[in-house]
Amino acid sequence: MAISPLLGFNTAYAGEISGNHAYVVDAGGTLVRDGSEKCIRTGSWGDSVHFLVECGDAVEQPAAEPAPAAKPPKGPQPPAIRATLQTDAYFDFDKAILKPEGQAKLDEFVVKMNEYTQVDVLLVTGHTDRIGAEAYNMRLSQRRADAVKSYLVSKGVASHRIETDAKGESQPVVECAHVKGKENRHNKALIDCLAPNRRVVVEAKVQREQR
Repeated sequence: MAISPLLGFNTAYAGEISGNHAYVVDAGGTLVRDGSEKCIRTGSWGDSVHFLVECGDAVEQPAAEPAPAAKPPKGPQPPAIRATLQTDAYFDFDKAILKPEGQAKLDEFVVKMNEYTQVDVLLVTGHTDRIGAEAYNMRLSQRRADAVKSYLVSKGVASHRIETDAKGESQPVVECAHVKGKENRHNKALIDCLAPNRRVVVEAKVQREQR
């Protein structure tokens, strides 16, 4: 009588392998192993892609580590508020002495400036009217800028944060072309009309975050 080649072999349970034709299984659908605990392969083993880790024919892939949780998106950043604080201080004809009304405007400017957390620099720019020699007016506009700087320092503004510039008569705000007569110190109508040009402009470029 022929003896089945499977008799006497250890048939330890290896789990369900339904649909896998690469290995011999018993009637219960479990792997059949030989005396060395190796899985018994069928003739389809070489063509199968269903190799099993428990038979030593496939490498168990380590479980993929979970992807790191995505960081929550940052909320919208508050926009920076950019502002330009500006004021004008006016002067009498051919003078570099700050007038009381100019001092009052500078006082208001300093109060406004202190509302901001960051002021990098103050730009103080002197101007004149067109009466007189151009070179003289350039020097006069510098003296006016220096006068305003000195006043701001007296109000507690650090000197190194103030820059001065002189524009002379190059940037008028009024022309007064309608005023007749010679352009000299004796033409009172022209001097009065050109008064807005005799000024110092103080500008602070500031930035703070919106609260």
